[in-house]
Amino acid sequence: MGTSWLDAHRDTVTVTGVDATTYLQSQLSQEIRDLAIGDSRWTFLLEPNGRIDVLALITRVADETYQLDTDGGFGKTLLDRVNRFKIRVRAEVELTASTGQPLDNGSDRERIEAGWPRMGAEIISGETIPAETGLNEVAVNFKKGCYPGQELVERMDSRAAVAPRSLRRLDVAEGAVAGDPIVDADGNEVGVLTTVSGTRALGYVKRNSDVGEPVTHS
Repeated sequence: MGTSWLDAHRDTVTVTGVDATTYLQSQLSQEIRDLAIGDSRWTFLLEPNGRIDVLALITRVADETYQLDTDGGFGKTLLDRVNRFKIRVRAEVELTASTGQPLDNGSDRERIEAGWPRMGAEIISGETIPAETGLNEVAVNFKKGCYPGQELVERMDSRAAVAPRSLRRLDVAEGAVAGDPIVDADGNEVGVLTTVSGTRALGYVKRNSDVGEPVTHS
């Protein structure tokens, strides 16, 4: 994506070995077998129940070597998830770059305008489902084989099911902060803010509300 808010402060996990491709293919929501060296794709690593563990960018750096990078402070989460089902797999998995702590809420205006969710803010490990984030079109391949969590993702897609809430861009009053409730014109609480910068914000809004601008990526 080539933006400052995305390029800085990333944690990286490197996977190398003769089984690297087949193992990662079995774990990721994305198709990677056709990645050329130097190419990247967004992917989710999910729990078996379909909730997100990590959002990562996977890059093929050599025939049998991949790098997965995620938001700063979540490298250990990524490392643990990649290792979770690695049994009799001929591949080494290593945390090769880490900031050691999550990013704060500073300098988020550009990310808000891009509608891009961040780990620890819009994506909470073990809680958020892919369909809520607006990233299914860029982080999920609906034609690939099985991976942990696929059942929920595929079932919602095949039934054209709408998630209970969705990520929206919003205009907010000065002084608003993450965690504040989102209220509609009738005073009903319809969601919660997740990131705020000045008078612009990201937040999750209930599916039956038209508050905010829906976030989608393609």
